Parts: sequence; structure tokens; C-alpha cells
Amino acid sequence: MGAGASFFYYNKLVKIEAEQKMKEPRKVRLHTYGCQMNEYDSEVIAGLFERDGWVLTDDESEAEVILLNTCSVRQHAEDRVWGALFELRERAMRQPGLVVGVCGCMAQAKADEIARRCPHVKVICGTRAFNRLPELVARAAQGRGSVIDTDMSSEPFLANLPQKRRSRLKAFVPVMRGCENYCAYCVVPYVRGHEASRSLEEVLAEVESLARDGCREVMLLGQNVNSYRAAGVSFADVLREVAAIKGIDRIRFMTSHPKDFPDELIRAMADVPQVCEHLHLPLQSGCDRILKMMNRGYTFESYRGLAQKIRGAVPEIALSTDILVGFPGETDDDFKQTARALKEIGFDSAFIFKYSDREGTSAYELQPKVGEEIIMRRHAELLKLQEKIGMEKNRKLIGASPEVLVEGYSPRNPERLFGRTRTNKRVVFGGGGDLIGKLVYVIIREATPLTLIGEEL
Repeated sequence: MGAGASFFYYNKLVKIEAEQKMKEPRKVRLHTYGCQMNEYDSEVIAGLFERDGWVLTDDESEAEVILLNTCSVRQHAEDRVWGALFELRERAMRQPGLVVGVCGCMAQAKADEIARRCPHVKVICGTRAFNRLPELVARAAQGRGSVIDTDMSSEPFLANLPQKRRSRLKAFVPVMRGCENYCAYCVVPYVRGHEASRSLEEVLAEVESLARDGCREVMLLGQNVNSYRAAGVSFADVLREVAAIKGIDRIRFMTSHPKDFPDELIRAMADVPQVCEHLHLPLQSGCDRILKMMNRGYTFESYRGLAQKIRGAVPEIALSTDILVGFPGETDDDFKQTARALKEIGFDSAFIFKYSDREGTSAYELQPKVGEEIIMRRHAELLKLQEKIGMEKNRKLIGASPEVLVEGYSPRNPERLFGRTRTNKRVVFGGGGDLIGKLVYVIIREATPLTLIGEEL
């Protein structure tokens, strides 16, 4: 074969390979950081890209688009994102067609800084623009430079957006977004915007669709679900209406603010069988002076009274909470009051966080700051205390036979199943795959601070 023929066949082969590559589905890698609302937003983002013909992949090396859906509540969450972005810089230089995007709370709060420090980031999408994300990616892919959309003037109409759920068995359903409490340490009102409640009809339509698809448990979400208001409907009304949907066996919700927890919501928790006996009720501090500086709107005494009232109405309830260690000006005595509060309330679990300055919040200007070593010591002390409390709580369940919704095989031991009780305790036990998706009773034989271990009854 002559040189001319060889050149012809080589060009033909290159053309065929290029055409085949064009026919292959485009792939996107989506990383999610942060809260349940971020997880829900990622499900919508995944649904939007699939609708446009993209394929979600876990293999970052084959992705044409890499998106980071971010959190900005703590410095640690932001540090993880910065680290990931800097790791992607070299690949973006080697692969000019790669689109790296940042969306969510950190994008909303630090769009200019991201653009300045990471010029390889081509898309920056805020918390109320994620429904436009595929369009932003398409514009960036055309080589028009970085595309930034942090407009907060409108809320995405969720009823019209597709979703790619992580699980058919359990689902997140937002009932409202935004926050207007302006706690001194919290950036959420600035990155999520004003409160906006979905209509009851829209919420019910989403839950009904989930139930038809086999969903058995829903988590109703909001930065403060107590603030839900839509056409005179309260959040307690939402619980009762969702419970009437056939196929939904369990209803959970978060988060509730202690300052405005109405009696009608407590009655709904007690009266509606589908509402699970678990409540996440952030305390943040057991010291009234610190609570006032935080702008939390309640005292420890009022919080304790609320916890007692809820336990009186729902005796089996398990309470979980958030604690913030090292708020500016927190003294040793203030910290000891928080430790006493942890013991006195007796939480089943607690998320214990180290304070970090959030620019734009009122606490950012407060002095004196607590030293990092002191914060770390207090954090470790509370973790150890809560581990002891959790162990005591879980040991009392040995011999009990709680109802468990079986979610799948245990990631740590694929020969065992795992699920959660109505009180949101993780249970690991032996059984076959035919139990996945079912409600079973498990007799508890052993306990750790975070997990119950048993066997099917």
C-alpha cells in the first residue's frame, strides 16, 4: 500500500473514531458537601443533566464536567472544597475542554474569591440558580470564559424539575427554603436567602409521586420547618396531609428551631402514627449568656421545658441536637454549663461542631476569640461525654425488638443488612437481600454508642 493510501485510511480511521466519540454520552461527576438540602439539590442537578442526555459517573477521570455542590456553614467544609479545586487545577490545564463548576452555598458566598483563586473554574452557580446549571455549563463549554450566576431574585420551581433519587426507599422533600433567624454565627440567611414555602399541593404531589415509585419514608426539609406558612397552612397541617398518602409508612422532618415550636406541632407528632419518634432540636449552647449572644431567642430553661413537653407527649422520642463549641467569648464556666446541659437533657446523639468565623455574620466581629487549642480540647471533651451518654442510651435497648426499615447491605460488612428504627438509630443484623425495603422487627443483642446489633425476630 502506498503512502497516499495509508494516509487516506489513517484519516478515515481518525474520522470514524471522532464520530463514535461524539455519539458517546457525555459524562458528569457530581460531588456533594453539606446538609440534606444540598443532597436534595444534587438529586435535582443530576436529574437535570440526565434529562439533557448526560450520564452521571463516579469515575472522575472520564468526566467532561466536574461539579462541586458545596457547603459554607463551617470552615472545614470550605477547606475540603478548596483542596478539591486545587487538585483539579493541573488536570484542567492539561484538558482545556474540561468544565469545572462550583455550585451551592460556597459559590453564593464566595463567587469572586473562587473566580480569582481558581481561574480554571468555569462555572459558579449560586443556591437559587441550580435549575439553570446545564445551561451555564453549555455556555462555559463554548469557551466564553467563566460563567457566574448568583442571582437570588427567584426560587427554582421545584415541581417542574426532574430528580435522580439516590434511593427509591427514602427521599428528601423540601417544604420551605431560606432562613430569617440570623443567628450570629450562621451564614445560611445570606447564602440561602429569605424564607419561601412551597404550596401544600406541590409538596403532596411530590410525595404522591414518590409513593407510587415505591418510597416508604420521606424526610421533610427546611432550614426551619416551624416557619412553614403557605395559604394559611401550618407545618403541622403538612404532616397530617402527607400521612394520608397511601404507601408512606414513615415521616421525618428537620430542622426545627426551639424558639418557635408550636403546641400544634407537638400534637401532630403525638397523633400521627407515620411521624417517627425522632426530633432534631439544635441547642447550640447550655449557657444563657452565649445563647443571647448567638441570637437564638430562647434560654436553656425554656429549651429544657420544651424537651420535657415533647417527651411527655411522645414518650418514646429520641432527641438529637447540634452543639457549637468555642463561640467568641465562651469561658470555661460557659462551657461547663453546656456540658451539664448535655448530661441533663440526655440526647440520643449530638453533632458537636467547632466554631469558625463566617465573614458577614455578626459573630465575625465579636471578641475575644477562643483559642484553637481550647476549642479542640472542649470539642474532644464533649465528644467523649456524648459517646458515654449514647452508649448508656443504646445499652438500655438490648433485648428490645424495634421496627427497622431495611435499607440495604452494611457498607462495612456486606454479609449483614442495615436499617434504621423509627427513633433513627442505625441497626445492623443478619438476613437475606429479600428483606431490603421491608419493615422487620430486630431483637437487639449488642450496642455501641452509634449502632445497635441484632438479629431478625
